Amino acid sequence: MTPGSNIPLSAARVTVDVAAPVRLDVSGLLLTADGKVRSDDDFIFYNQPAGPGVTYRSGGGTAPDAITVDTSAVPPGIEKIVVTASPDAAGQSFQGIEPTATIRDADDNSVLGTFTPPRLGTETALVVVEIYLRNGVWKARAVGQGYADGLAGIATDFGVTVEEPAPASTPVAPPVPQTPPAPPAPQAPPVPQAAVTPPPPPAAPPLGAGKINLDKGRVSLQKNQTVSLVKDGRALLSQVKMGLGWEPAFRGKDIDLDASVIAYGPQRNHVDSCYFGKLSILNGAVKHSGDNLTGEGGGDDEVIVVDLGRLPQEVTALVFTVNSFSGQKFTEVAKAYCRLLDAATGEELVRFDLTNAEAQTGVMMAKLIRQFSGEWDMTAMGDFVKSRTVRGMVKPSAQAL
Repeated sequence: MTPGSNIPLSAARVTVDVAAPVRLDVSGLLLTADGKVRSDDDFIFYNQPAGPGVTYRSGGGTAPDAITVDTSAVPPGIEKIVVTASPDAAGQSFQGIEPTATIRDADDNSVLGTFTPPRLGTETALVVVEIYLRNGVWKARAVGQGYADGLAGIATDFGVTVEEPAPASTPVAPPVPQTPPAPPAPQAPPVPQAAVTPPPPPAAPPLGAGKINLDKGRVSLQKNQTVSLVKDGRALLSQVKMGLGWEPAFRGKDIDLDASVIAYGPQRNHVDSCYFGKLSILNGAVKHSGDNLTGEGGGDDEVIVVDLGRLPQEVTALVFTVNSFSGQKFTEVAKAYCRLLDAATGEELVRFDLTNAEAQTGVMMAKLIRQFSGEWDMTAMGDFVKSRTVRGMVKPSAQAL
């Protein structure tokens, strides 16, 4: 379904569940013709899970929360039930955690329609879909209307009374004896306007700017931050492992992601790519562990071993990418990360956790760049593109070098 589209309901009892890579609070509101609830009893959510013809079901964190509407039991005067969602974490927006609503026949669980609201950003709550009565026929409409003030904003908009938290009591200090005011300080003569030159405001550093090193041990990178693979002024052991991992979001689907590494020359020219279909490149200097089809299991899902010392001089950059070969978006993936390890000891040197996701099928996780000194720097990227295979990552990765 697309925003504004509608479908007639072929079942009297329908369930709407709303899933995302994070836990959501889902609720339903029974509305009259004027678009308002009759009372607070028409607000159905985790603290009030049942109302006339409408019930709430918790997924318990392992499945999506859901609202079930029995259209035959909805009382007269109720013309619409809106289904809303908001992230469970306080203040979290929908940026990067695209939700999907699935409308099902509540009796046989068959899917009647799905809807994913597009272009979400700062919204902290959504009216996702609505079940409504029109000319005696119950229908479902895709909405996707966002609110910046959370579930409380939605509830208030539809007439639910939301109690404001009582302000914390502030201790009252004892009265201070009054003293005569001090005489005003003499004012300096005005400075001629031409002589005043205000200092320029300091420039804001870009996100993740600045290079760090490994002198203090393991480093956790932010996006666009760079770490020099040098410790105490000396280059590290040249053989490293790049481990990439992920988990399926709690929707229960298998996620077939593929980790790859793309090698480039000094003019950003493509030298070769190592992936599940080509497990060794550059005379064995880069080797792939093989394909993981689901992301299940602890630890790294796919590992790429790189012998930096054996890389030919024509290779000056490596870009590590992950693609969703099965076509699922990265908003359906949880806990995606990459980490660089000492291949000899297994010690984790650098880690980058992908905290925000976009509805794309490819992501550039990190890049290794050879410096003029011969040392290597690693930069966290976290940039998304539309590509299900490593072939489609070659050009955007070159542009990102």
